[in-house]
Amino acid sequence: MGRGAVEFQRADDARRLFFEMPKPELHLHLDGSLDPALALELAATRNVDAPRDWAGMRAALVAPERCADQADLLRAFDLPIALLQDAEALDRAAEQLVRAKAAENVAYLEMRWGPHLHTAKGLTQSQVIAAVAAGARRAAAETDIEVRLIITALRSHSLEENRNLATAAVAAQDLGVVAFDLAGREAAFPDPLTFKESFDIARNGGLAITLHAGEWGGAAQVRRALEVQPARIAHGGVAVDDPSLCAELAAHNVSLDLCPTSNTQAAIVAGYGDFPIAELRRRGVPITLNTDDLVVSDVTLSEEYLNVHRRLGLPVADLIALARTGYEFAFVDQGTKVRLRNAFDSWRTWRGV
Repeated sequence: MGRGAVEFQRADDARRLFFEMPKPELHLHLDGSLDPALALELAATRNVDAPRDWAGMRAALVAPERCADQADLLRAFDLPIALLQDAEALDRAAEQLVRAKAAENVAYLEMRWGPHLHTAKGLTQSQVIAAVAAGARRAAAETDIEVRLIITALRSHSLEENRNLATAAVAAQDLGVVAFDLAGREAAFPDPLTFKESFDIARNGGLAITLHAGEWGGAAQVRRALEVQPARIAHGGVAVDDPSLCAELAAHNVSLDLCPTSNTQAAIVAGYGDFPIAELRRRGVPITLNTDDLVVSDVTLSEEYLNVHRRLGLPVADLIALARTGYEFAFVDQGTKVRLRNAFDSWRTWRGV
């Protein structure tokens, strides 16, 4: 059977294929992926006001399937952030998340979070980064997964806080930090150039640049993000509404980290079936598929691939090609990128897809 047409004999064959596939995930938030069982333990030992049973904790951590907007979705992060305010908690959360991703055959992971959010009880930003890096590195060493870290600044934080964070991120490259990101409430803080100094510190220090855009404000916000000259844009699917913007993204090879389930939750699209992944591909926009948040969005990467196949009608062969694209846009050195891509191609050959 040629790679252009993948056929299955049983209904669960596609599910198995996407689970087995050695996938890259370029957009995953640590604080949006806190396991309910660990959260229960942390709530009890850190004296945080939270549910004390698994079902209640899970309900508190998972956002509604449909929120009013981006700001409404972001409220789901309040509890996990409150629970992750010491080095041990951050270390364990990172380790557990990396292990969970390795267990579903994610071969390459870029995990991101905002260190300044975890300094309420005295940790410095550098200590937060070190704690997460330790947990991630330990899990990666014991599983078959490559992990890199993305440091996220918040639009709501001060210029000084974000400049300091950029400096800390540059200093932590030997811990696996590869990129600097900007996230948070676009409606309240729409202009990313407000933080130009932070981006300059990160870029000049050797980090790749990415930022969240288009979770509010439509295609205009994605165009605005290009003023920062990012290598990638987190989300940004609403660029589909502006053909000239799509052409610009394609011409400059700026990829979009797409997260259909999360964007549906945040009411960025009317429904999952309206997510424009096929149209973006037709327009030549580089895209990758991600979950955003394992727990807040209650979806694994394997499930996201399956949903795009079943609910959006993207052929399996196209999704396999999309996964390979993720390795092309990974924030890793060329040698690592080639190794990961070759391993993926070997899997395709073995699987006959």
